Amino acid sequence: MRAAFLVGAFCVLTLTGGCTDTAKAIAPTADSKVAPTSDSRIAPTNESAVAPANEAQIAPKVTFDSAKAWGHLQKQVGFGPRPSGTPAIVETRKYIIEQLKASGIEAKEQAFIGMVLASHYDTKLFREFRFVGANDGASSTAVLLELGRVLKARQNELTIELLFLDGEEARMPEWRGTDNTYGSRHYVQTAQKDGSLKSLKALVLLDMIGDRELLIKRDSNSTPWLVDIIWGTAGRLGHTSTFSNQLTVIEDDHIPFLRAGVAAADIIDLENPTWHTPQDDLDHVSAKSLQVVGDVVTAAIPEIEKRIASER
Repeated sequence: MRAAFLVGAFCVLTLTGGCTDTAKAIAPTADSKVAPTSDSRIAPTNESAVAPANEAQIAPKVTFDSAKAWGHLQKQVGFGPRPSGTPAIVETRKYIIEQLKASGIEAKEQAFIGMVLASHYDTKLFREFRFVGANDGASSTAVLLELGRVLKARQNELTIELLFLDGEEARMPEWRGTDNTYGSRHYVQTAQKDGSLKSLKALVLLDMIGDRELLIKRDSNSTPWLVDIIWGTAGRLGHTSTFSNQLTVIEDDHIPFLRAGVAAADIIDLENPTWHTPQDDLDHVSAKSLQVVGDVVTAAIPEIEKRIASER
């Protein structure tokens, strides 16, 4: 299985069709959640095997550990504000690559230049206050890094690609036009040109999933069957208070994939009072929230695999 994580204010897990004995992860080299000017992705190439015959065997031997994810979150916040082009985003990128390699995942950087500078393991650029993005950027990146460790030990039926993308945040104050989603748009365009997009069957996007009062609503832009699997898994695990059936409409890095015909779901808590404020710090995020999302995504993967396999 190929998994992909996007870095920045949000992150992504993409599932592609076809059995393989390799797994890869991609990490961006630039930054910005809404609107960056440069960005890059890290693409690991670790191994994966053919999935066992029954679901019990498919269950990962390694479980998601929020303590490890919390450590990744703290490390990112410790770098300070991380807008595109800053020394802090460079240090964050190095850290992501180091952690992927520590999990046995070989990372590869792919750089590109956009119209403005920003990122998304990146944080949004604010000149009027210090913005460290503990939730908006660091939380999803932290969970993706820990998921990489878990998935590396898993028997994967499909290819899983972990993508860490820059360029999600807008450089200007407001999200509008094309001043956003630079990294995801670049990824989709590149995949269309080299023909690899046709093998991409599903994408799960993570963004702002560390809030202490985590409430994740169903995004009406997302693909219904993929949302149903994730929310159904959350219900079975007892997390209905976190994964709400209330509807919302989200524009995020999943939109370029949806427009290109790829099934995608956005896991995000956008409606929290610390969003894009100085209060988006360690005091307002929780390891428990990271654990909930990590457990749900890990447990949902077998069902997503089954759905993709049934359509082949």
